[in-house]
Amino acid sequence: MYYKVEYLKHGKIKTTVINAKSLKDALTKFRKRKLGILRNIEEFHKESLNDKLSSLLAFKKIDLEEYISVLEQMYVMLDAGLAIDIILENIAVNIKDKKLKKILLSITNDIKAGLSMTDSVKKFEKDLGILSVSMFRLGEETGDLSNAVKDLSVILTEILENRRLLKKATRYPTFIIIAMMVAFTIVILFVIPPFKSVFEQQSMKLPLPTKFLLLLDYVITTYGMIVLSGGFILFLIILFSYEKNIKIKYMLDRIILKIYIIGKVIELALIGRFIYVFERLIAAGISVVDAFDIAIEIVDNEYMKEKMYLIRNNITTGGGIASGFVATGLFEPMIVQMIKSGEEAGALIEMLKKVSNYYLIKYRDLVSNISTLIEPILIMAIAGFVFVLALGVFLPMWDMTKLAQG
Repeated sequence: MYYKVEYLKHGKIKTTVINAKSLKDALTKFRKRKLGILRNIEEFHKESLNDKLSSLLAFKKIDLEEYISVLEQMYVMLDAGLAIDIILENIAVNIKDKKLKKILLSITNDIKAGLSMTDSVKKFEKDLGILSVSMFRLGEETGDLSNAVKDLSVILTEILENRRLLKKATRYPTFIIIAMMVAFTIVILFVIPPFKSVFEQQSMKLPLPTKFLLLLDYVITTYGMIVLSGGFILFLIILFSYEKNIKIKYMLDRIILKIYIIGKVIELALIGRFIYVFERLIAAGISVVDAFDIAIEIVDNEYMKEKMYLIRNNITTGGGIASGFVATGLFEPMIVQMIKSGEEAGALIEMLKKVSNYYLIKYRDLVSNISTLIEPILIMAIAGFVFVLALGVFLPMWDMTKLAQG
């Protein structure tokens, strides 16, 4: 095995590769060489074709439910006094998620080699999240890792439950939309063509709805694959730009918040999640500024994130939390008043907990009524589909009947 070592020598950062059996062995060899001050060490190997293909598939996220289960097991074993490396090693044996299993084993090896839990987890910040890194750091700094793991489990469980609620609420509308698209495609490809030949034989003047259906039939049958390929490529371009270009991400995030129902659901989810994590971190002993810096990473919307940074600016300049909430323009006056009362009375944590519950109730109420709110739109879409189809098919048939009678 090879390990890439980054070290500091004469004020310059340098790197070298060490051949060793394990991370501990690599650290021992580095110290013997006396190259300089160690900054970072990680496993290094030349990528084969299979490795490169695997890295392309590395975007797959870990199973959040299984990760929460791991945290709950960790809490029980830590509370019983077992060593963290032994705990992780035992838990990893029964993990089904291959990516999560690999992460746990890597953390175990790092800890055995002498690295701290925080430094080990930080290598997988992209997979486990900044929240996990911060909570493990809090646990090590306070000497109460078990409760920090428990708090992390509670936070992630709340996030998971909200996701499940949203998926359940959108299942019916999604099924209706897909069914409509399939039905419309079948009608265009298999129902319209027979009528097309009849209309052409009669050389009659076709009404506008019929021309529209025939045009759709022509586009789908002639350019269907080109349209699908072009749409897929356009989707990939937008997705890549969204991930890589901060200006495009900011613009699209702002537009998404204005979409009917969807925008409000996202806004309530992100604000509620931010308040919940913010409160839990402060209650766990993290300073207000540090708690904000961690909680803001939960907000995956650049437009909202920019607005919320006004809270931090007000805190650091001495303006207080409540005035920062006002400056964002994202919170109702009642919420601001609650934060202000809690701040003045020294009961900020209790008030943040009430605000978090308020947003959770609003979010769940909106999500549980999504089907009811979307139903009129779906009915109008189905009615429009049937109306256009009926006019497109039956109007020419009526004209043919009149022509035959004449």
